Order: sequence, then structure tokens, then C-alpha cells
Amino acid sequence: MKRQSRITVLWRMLKLVKPLSGFMIMAVCFGTLGFLCAQFIPVLGGYAVLCGTDVKPPLSFKTIAILLPVLALLRAVLRLAEQRTNHYIAFTLLAIIRDRVFKALRRLCPAKLEGRDKGDLIALITSDVELLEVFYAHTISPICIAFITEAVMCLFIGSYHWSLGVLALAAYVSIGVILPGVISKRSGSLGDELRAENGKLAAHMLESIRGIDTTQQYHNGEQRLQEIGEKTDAIAGKQERLSDLTGRNLASANTLILLFDTAMLVLETYLYTKGIIGFDGFLIPLIALMSSYGPVSALSALGTTLQNTVASGSRVLAIIDEQPETEDITGMPASSFGDTEAEHVSFAYGSEEILHDLSLQIPQNGITGIAGKSGCGKSTLLKLLMRFWSVDEGNIAINGRSIEEINTSDLRSMESYMTQTTDLFKDTIANNVLIGRLDASREEVEEACRKASIHDFIMTLPSGYDTQIGELGDTLSGGEKQRIGLARAFLHDAPLLLLDEPTSNLDSLNEAIVLKALQETADNKTLLLVSHRKSTLCIADRVYRMEQGRITAQES
Repeated sequence: MKRQSRITVLWRMLKLVKPLSGFMIMAVCFGTLGFLCAQFIPVLGGYAVLCGTDVKPPLSFKTIAILLPVLALLRAVLRLAEQRTNHYIAFTLLAIIRDRVFKALRRLCPAKLEGRDKGDLIALITSDVELLEVFYAHTISPICIAFITEAVMCLFIGSYHWSLGVLALAAYVSIGVILPGVISKRSGSLGDELRAENGKLAAHMLESIRGIDTTQQYHNGEQRLQEIGEKTDAIAGKQERLSDLTGRNLASANTLILLFDTAMLVLETYLYTKGIIGFDGFLIPLIALMSSYGPVSALSALGTTLQNTVASGSRVLAIIDEQPETEDITGMPASSFGDTEAEHVSFAYGSEEILHDLSLQIPQNGITGIAGKSGCGKSTLLKLLMRFWSVDEGNIAINGRSIEEINTSDLRSMESYMTQTTDLFKDTIANNVLIGRLDASREEVEEACRKASIHDFIMTLPSGYDTQIGELGDTLSGGEKQRIGLARAFLHDAPLLLLDEPTSNLDSLNEAIVLKALQETADNKTLLLVSHRKSTLCIADRVYRMEQGRITAQES
């Protein structure tokens, strides 16, 4: 996706608030009233001072004494209400954004996610999404609150003399608009760079944890540690630059506040000595200005705090906007299963051609085998049959109908796909098998596991099918994982089974048991079997041999 400008990212993030606009208006009202209460407490103190002079204030001392604790209490209540409302908005929107991100990832999978750094994706769906809370809870309503509150204060201060109101306006604009704009421009793309470096570190850490056994075996720990240190130093360097900008921003804001307070004092002195304003016009506007910087001071920090937020928003929106390799097909007439055929299929990953003018027949109710060296395109062909990618040239058809004209849900129901690597989840064995068909009974799960030659092993475990397996199935061997993957394929009970090296991690005894189950399944199923083992392919009715993306021979 094309990189979007900051304004575009902020505008798109802002539009997400529309369903909760009522709550946002409430938050702005609570915040505005709360700040006004806080700002007028010192003003009331100034009125109390005037009660001891010849100048008569607009309120009596008794009224002031009553209002002071009332405003203090209201300030606390309104601040709490504002914060609760803002955080309700933020966390509700974060839930909506997470939902959209996961839907986008599901739509992009697997074609657009193959080769992506998993650690970077984890950083995106966790820390990047979480950082958006700053925008929704601490940016939108504070900007609106600052605009309304300072407008009221300009009118109040200007009621004593118009020049005082203009000076107050200049102070608010300088601190709340110009300063964060200058700091944001100076920071450039620092926020984007920082989020990118965080993603790289997350990916490297995940890779290091998964490969820790290999690292220890080959004494590669020092190198991995050095690489982690380099990536951490890169992040620390960028964070230090951002912190430096934050410090300069704070110092600049405090300097501007001091300068404008001094300017107000000088202007008031001039007006007072000329008799244009009285003592009340000298005291009250100065107190009002000095007590009213809270809302704009919060805005002055946005020049740096928004850097990470905008960068995170840009990364999240990029995932949401990214177009999948293939869109789901809907609205087509229902399809029935029959013979499967690939006709003159060519396909390339980018500029690298994988399949070239490939044609083969997969008759219904039988076993078709594909043999060939690694990298010749066998696994890619299975992915094209699943329509994870669309062919560049040629056609793949089931029962005479192109898979580009079959509803995606129908196609997935027709096919069971077992990959070379079985992905397992940190859950029970039963639930991992149930992924094949969620509404299956325990009896059906056990029958699928018997076919996959894994039932007897499961029954030796303390909790049987309710045994919890570790993250990514780390408590199981490669062969056990593979047989659970095969059990899923059996449970899915689709008419076409696409099996990519289904026995590569099995010993000869278990291989024989699984092959026998596959032969029995072929009585009423269609199997496409990809393997480099001659012993596995011996059960096939016909075997195609592939070289460099082409069918070079067929054996019966």
C-alpha cells in the first residue's frame, strides 16, 4: 500500500469514532466544564482579594466562599467522568479495530502472509493497536476541549480590554498549535522508523526463541545476542532522539508560557498606568491567563506523542487496506464434485516462474501421485488447487467447472488440505483435531485418529484426548504432529484430499498403517498425494513426475 500522509492517517482514524460520536460529545462537555471549573477557582481567589480593596467585585465574599469548594468538587467529578468516557471510547474502538485487523489477516491468508515476519505481525496486532489508545483517549477530546475552553477564556479576558484577549489568543495558538506543528515537522519520520525497528526486534526475538536449541547446539548464542543488542541499540537511539524532542518541546512550552505571562503583565501595567483599566482589570486577566494553560499544554505535547501513534495507525491501516491475492467468490450456483483437471497451468511468484504449461488429470475416486525433487512446484500446485493463488495462465477445473467460478466456501468444503508442516494450537488434542470439522462428535474424532494411526498413542496419555499440548505442539514429535494433521484431513471428510508429504515424518510401521487407511479411503474419495518417497507413492493408481514446473512423465 502507498504510504499515507499523517493528515490522511489521522482523518481515517478520526472517522472510526463516528459510531461513538455521542460519547465523544459527552467527553468534550465533561472536559470543558471541568477545565473551566479549575481555571475559575484562581479567578474567584482574585475576586476574594478585590473584596478587601475599594474595587467592588461582581460576587460577594460569601458567594465566593461557597463557590470555591463547589467548583473544586465539580472539577473532580467532571474529570473522572471525562476520563471514564474517553477510555470507554478508546477501548471500544480498539476492540473494533482488532476485529477489523483479524478479519483483514484472515482475508490475506495465506498468500499475502507467507514470508512475512511473524514477530512483526505480532507487534502490529498487539503494541501497534494498543498505541492507538493514546489517540482515542488523549487526543481527540483534548483538542476539542482546548478549543472551546480557551475560546471562553479569551472572551473573559477580553471583556476587560480587547488587547488582553488578543494577547491570550496569541499565547494559546503559539503553545497549542504552532509549537506542536514545529516539533512534529522536526521529528519527520522518526515515529515510523521507531515502529519499524520495534517490529524487526519482535521478529528477531521470536525467531531466536524458536531456534534456541539450534543456537545452543552450534554455539551461536553470542552472535544472536549481539544481533539483539544491535537492534535494541537502534531502537534506543531513535527513542533517545524522540525523548530529546519531547524534552525540548516541554522546555519550549514552559518558556512560551513565561514569555506570554510577562507580556500580559507588561501590557496590563501600560493599560493601568494610562487609566484604561482599573485594578480589577490588572489582577483578574493575569490570574485567568496564568491558570488557563492546562488544555493547550496538553496539546503542546502532541508534536512528539503522536509520532508513535500515527506510525502505528499507518501500519494498522496498511494491513486493513491491503488487497488479498484472491478474493472470496460468492453468489455462484452450487457446485458438485467430480474429476479434477489442470489445463496448461503456468504460475510465478513475482518474476520467478514455478509452473509452466502444466496439465494433469485427477480422476474421481482414486489416488493420483506426484513425484519430484524439492522446489519443482509440487506444493505450489496444491495451493493453486486450493485457490490460495490464482493461476497466471491456463485453468483448474472441478467437474468441468473452473474453480474461479466456484463459491470459495463450496471449494473449501470439497477439499481437505494437509500441508507438510502441521500447525497445532495450545489446546487439547481433541480440539486440535476438531479444527477439521467443529461439529464432529467425539466418536468421529476418534475414528479419524484411528485412520491416522494416532489413536493408540493418544490413549497412552494421562488425559487421553483431553491432554493439553504445548505451544505449536512442542510437546509432540514431528510424526505425532503429522498424524494429527492427517486426522484433521480425515475428519473434514471432503471428497478431495490434497496431501503434501503425509508420511515424511513417519517410521515404516506407521507409514504402512496410514497408507492402508488412505487406500481404504480412496474407495469413495479422491486423493492427490505429493511425496518424494517411493514407498508412499506405491499406493497411487497413477504417478506424475514433475521437473522444473512441468509434468515430464506419467506412470500407471
